Amino acid sequence: MAEETNPSRQGVGFSRRSFLKSGGGLAAGAALFGLPASAELRRDPLTGLYPRVEVHYTCPIEGKTYTSYDDLRAHFAASHQQEAVPGTMPLEINGTSYDLQIEPHWTLQHLLQFELGLTGSAKTMCDRGACGACTVLIDDKPALSCSVLAVECEGKSIETIEGIAADPHWTPLIHAWMKWEGSQCGYCTPGQIVMAKYLLSTNPNPSEDDINQLLAGNLCRCGTYLRHVEAIQEAIEQIGEA
Repeated sequence: MAEETNPSRQGVGFSRRSFLKSGGGLAAGAALFGLPASAELRRDPLTGLYPRVEVHYTCPIEGKTYTSYDDLRAHFAASHQQEAVPGTMPLEINGTSYDLQIEPHWTLQHLLQFELGLTGSAKTMCDRGACGACTVLIDDKPALSCSVLAVECEGKSIETIEGIAADPHWTPLIHAWMKWEGSQCGYCTPGQIVMAKYLLSTNPNPSEDDINQLLAGNLCRCGTYLRHVEAIQEAIEQIGEA
């Protein structure tokens, strides 16, 4: 597609597209996907995630927080000998296994955003399962994290936008989204990309109708729906060659 021009901006020397092609565009795009602007410098060397998963364990009696479960057990042994130590639940997030302390009323969205610090796909938007912004993959299938209890995910594999962004195989998809200005306010973007990743994992060469059908449940308040299709179509060939 030819470069878009706007006669009213001729002579200004600046446009959104030129901004996205510059370092400023990369920084802005990183922020929209839940990544720090200096993502390559701040990649977690253990998990490869952006940002680092913040696992902690809390004493429900005193409210003290610990960074390891062993520290919580030691605290109970020293201060609450008659009380049972809170249990943990195994959960795999973006390819890394964790034993997590989870309250039965927490949604998966709450766990990811407020307890683990993964603010990409897990942001609070409608909180009613209506917009698709909080979409994640559970065992490789799309799910609305605001409508799933975290305890229902025991032993399952969760993938968020942070995990997709950390995988070089999907870099062309994110770059294409930035190039075609698929993001404006950015709230829907992580959920859109999670769905796009699912689509291309199950159908490597989708038609335009296939793309529109799968993204139909992901609402975009800025109305850049055509750009989402263009971004996916451009990324298909590059991802296939990776």
